[in-house]
Amino acid sequence: MRLAKYHARVANLRKDTIHQITTFLCKNHAKIVVEDLNVSGMLAFHKLAQVIADCGFHELKRQLEYKAKKFGCEIIIASRWFPSSKTCSNCGHIQDMPLKERTYNCGSCGHSMDRDLNAAINLSRLASS
Repeated sequence: MRLAKYHARVANLRKDTIHQITTFLCKNHAKIVVEDLNVSGMLAFHKLAQVIADCGFHELKRQLEYKAKKFGCEIIIASRWFPSSKTCSNCGHIQDMPLKERTYNCGSCGHSMDRDLNAAINLSRLASS
């Protein structure tokens, strides 16, 4: 019984956090870019499957979509084939990058940046174009 209460509490905390985040994003931003990820393919990678399943990507996207209509902001869904992590945010050069590499080092211009920040810059440019 105690374990069931603990699991229910964790589930409620997750739901509340997703509601707070999506409400904040939709109230404070005119455009939001979301990547369409291959979650089922990511779940096949057993080392990260539990962590990915706990994130609730679908629920986050669902809430963003209905709250965007409610608050009047625009949701842009980037294709799962858009190379946000592989494109240099400085010069636009595209190169292959394994998942274990966390720093983007451009082979063309020598630009070095955190992989996720580089992808975020590329996605923000997608929204402004």
